[in-house]
Amino acid sequence: MTSDSTGVAIVGCGNIATRYAADLARYPEMRLAGAHDVLPERAEALAAPHGGRVYGSLDEVVADDAVDIVVNLTVHRAHYDVIRRCLEAGKHVHSEKPLALTREEAADLVEIAESRGLRLGCAPATFLGEAQQTALKLLREGRVGPVRLVYAEVNWGRIEAWHPEPDGFYAVGPLFDVGVYPLTIVTAALGPARRVTAFASVVHPRRRRLDGAEFTITTPNYVVANVEFDGGVLLRLTCCFYVGNDSTRQKGLEFHGDDGSLLLESWHDFDPTLEVRAPGRDPEPIPLLREPYRGVEWGRAVRDLAAAIREGRPHRATGRQAAHVVEILCAAKESYENGKPVDLTSDFTPPAPMDWAV
Repeated sequence: MTSDSTGVAIVGCGNIATRYAADLARYPEMRLAGAHDVLPERAEALAAPHGGRVYGSLDEVVADDAVDIVVNLTVHRAHYDVIRRCLEAGKHVHSEKPLALTREEAADLVEIAESRGLRLGCAPATFLGEAQQTALKLLREGRVGPVRLVYAEVNWGRIEAWHPEPDGFYAVGPLFDVGVYPLTIVTAALGPARRVTAFASVVHPRRRRLDGAEFTITTPNYVVANVEFDGGVLLRLTCCFYVGNDSTRQKGLEFHGDDGSLLLESWHDFDPTLEVRAPGRDPEPIPLLREPYRGVEWGRAVRDLAAAIREGRPHRATGRQAAHVVEILCAAKESYENGKPVDLTSDFTPPAPMDWAV
């Protein structure tokens, strides 16, 4: 690190950047060194309240010795190039999800980081939330017995109903955009997956933007994947950009074991309800391990990454796990395109629990 505090630069200053910046501002051991965006006025608006500089290019970001960690919040298609350039310049990186759009690019980023002794972190890190950490602890302790089935519902609704520029979301589809959330939590609980079989379709292809302009969806916006893990554990993952989370009873994440079921109301927020349902018994609400953060603390994984560098320990939201999740996503796409199961080959070490969740 360059000083007693960790310097962070944000690259990509869209909507989510303000939430990252707000979180970083609350951490006394971290500082926002500056920001960069293809629209300079967005970088200025983000950096000014925190006293950070506005970088004119990515080259300026990586040339700044005050920057220890680059937080990459660019659009999906730019992730690989931005992360690669930062790593090659010697910067640690935390990126928004997904790490890359192909398994080869994701693996390449992991290899670059590890070969240079750099840290590569990646969202989503909602498995670090209070509800998720409580659920993971119960699973480690065998609260519902051996887990055999996991259900994950990702009903994210019609993006054009609230976002003025839905193109980027529909270009990658719900699998890559939001399927990563439950996949990251489930792999944190169960370890690497081994095989994927998937089906996909375009539901209601003709849509209308907020400004009234029509557009056509071509990337599948409805995907169902069966993901197999060691020991025969099966995950059924449903991803949809048609049905909204508030329009269905099918939501959240469920772990079903021999002795009962562990039901997590949301895989996204840190403070959803959590309960255990044993066969023939009333639902048992589970108190969380500590008072939860309301919503999502976007900077939590960045803070953990910085602390891990200082303490010389592994960080929790690793690029290697993120690359494995990308392989699952790509395998699902290959499976629904070819109509065959796809085996997985990558591996990772599941993250350690938070200190307060041991």
